[in-house]
Amino acid sequence: MRDTRTMGLFRRRTTGVSTPQDEAHLLEFIRTRRGVEGFVEPPTVISGITLLLVAHDGEWTRRRVPSVQWAHRFANKHSVPSYDAAVVGIPQRMRDWNARQKP
Repeated sequence: MRDTRTMGLFRRRTTGVSTPQDEAHLLEFIRTRRGVEGFVEPPTVISGITLLLVAHDGEWTRRRVPSVQWAHRFANKHSVPSYDAAVVGIPQRMRDWNARQKP
């Protein structure tokens, strides 16, 4: 018989599951900002696949999404250009916005 007691230590965390509230938040961000672009981020140890939305001024939000395909479809459906963040990186305007938010 195989000992499975320690297998739970190596299981992928399930914190990457998105919720209807995540989708609603992303949609509200798109509706209330201009110049929004989407950056689909690969899964990490802490979270699953995420969609990072960045507005024209660098303001941003990030939420979990069900899949890479879902993220690109969602962005396309709402006329938001979407990119793979692992390929193109994160826009400088987001880093600039973060720097302006520090006291």
